[in-house]
Amino acid sequence: MLMLKVTSLSYFAYKLLSRSALITAILLAAACSTTPIQEGDTPDETIFSAKDLYKKERIYKSEPIYDPWEGFNRSMYNFNYRFDKYVFLPAVDAYEFVMPDVAEQGVTNFFTNFRQIGTLINCILQGEGEKAMDTTARLILNTTLGVLGLFDWATDIGIPYHSEDFGQTLGVWGVGSGPYLVLPILGPSSLRDGAGIGVDTIVSTEIRDEIIDLSLEEKIAWGVLDAVDTRSNISFRYYETGSPFEYEWVRLLYNTKRKLDIEK
Repeated sequence: MLMLKVTSLSYFAYKLLSRSALITAILLAAACSTTPIQEGDTPDETIFSAKDLYKKERIYKSEPIYDPWEGFNRSMYNFNYRFDKYVFLPAVDAYEFVMPDVAEQGVTNFFTNFRQIGTLINCILQGEGEKAMDTTARLILNTTLGVLGLFDWATDIGIPYHSEDFGQTLGVWGVGSGPYLVLPILGPSSLRDGAGIGVDTIVSTEIRDEIIDLSLEEKIAWGVLDAVDTRSNISFRYYETGSPFEYEWVRLLYNTKRKLDIEK
């Protein structure tokens, strides 16, 4: 049976800072320069099969971006393609088949609301007072009237939604992105953002365990459901862009998006 505990926000902020201090120090030393900005036209659309595009011998070059681990990243990109095709997407299809649309939306709302706790912490660390107030209002409203976040009343009444992570926080603090990095399953990232994901994961797990008492099986179910729900809300499919330069295209879009996330 789930048992809710009351824990102060200052405790969570303290945990975040204490556990991320070492990572932040390493990044400040190792990622002292920002990723170069890539500019260029989008390649013309050409239709290729996934089988042809992911062959190791088919290598394409575009304008340079800071990607010193390109060989590893391309291999990981192809691994993610196969994992997505044979594991992730079949799980998503099964999930969408058995879950009514209203239940799917409720699950999405629940996890989105839970992640707002991490967003609130990162807003505070970034000194974003207005975003922090918006996020606090969303958390209070959706957690109470929204029944633990199953219903998103905050959006209906016009309270802005914000999504902030520790990678963005490091960027606001002046930490460069470092080399481009493709993570297993998670996909495009960077040295800085990969470390940020690790910190966010540790913090969100500790927050969950502090406010909800779950068994090991329930924790596994939580993680699987969160992952499948997240993937079901992402329309991207590997090697269906119609471009032989998909790796470069995704890399450019990711780096551009993260730059905009930090500047906004």
